[in-house]
Amino acid sequence: MSEETIHFIITGGTIDSFYEGAKDTVIPNKKSIIPWFVGSLKLYNKQEFTVICMKDSRDIVKADLKKILDVVEKSSHKKIIITHGTYTLSDTSRFLKANLKRKDQTIIITGSMIPLLGFSPSDGPFVIGYAIAKVQNLENGIYVCMNGRVFSSDEVMKVNKEGRFSSIFGEGK
Repeated sequence: MSEETIHFIITGGTIDSFYEGAKDTVIPNKKSIIPWFVGSLKLYNKQEFTVICMKDSRDIVKADLKKILDVVEKSSHKKIIITHGTYTLSDTSRFLKANLKRKDQTIIITGSMIPLLGFSPSDGPFVIGYAIAKVQNLENGIYVCMNGRVFSSDEVMKVNKEGRFSSIFGEGK
């Protein structure tokens, strides 16, 4: 049985960061650990990895968004997972929905509140696994997968005081 390739598009964010004690915050890694982590899962699907940037999502600018859009548009793959910082993840999902011409892909944007490595527990391994599972059975479209839920770009919002994502309508899929 041939499994479809999953194209991972990497933008940095907390999921791909380390704790910097001197600054008392997380800083994006210089080199992504997502390919190593996903490779360790021994998936049946092939994977492709494209690094757009390694930034805190609050530092993502329009040029970065255009690069993400361009890579998605030109990807030869129909299953795409974008790892992203949580601060502007919702904005990026809406940008893609408004500007993406292709409608033949399943695109999931995900991130974590705690770095993938170096912290226990971290939601990073779960969100990546959840996104991998969901990208294989959702219909074509753009989704945000966070906190064990699937959200559409139109409804998703980050609730900072709860440390999770929610729907403006009150529930996800």
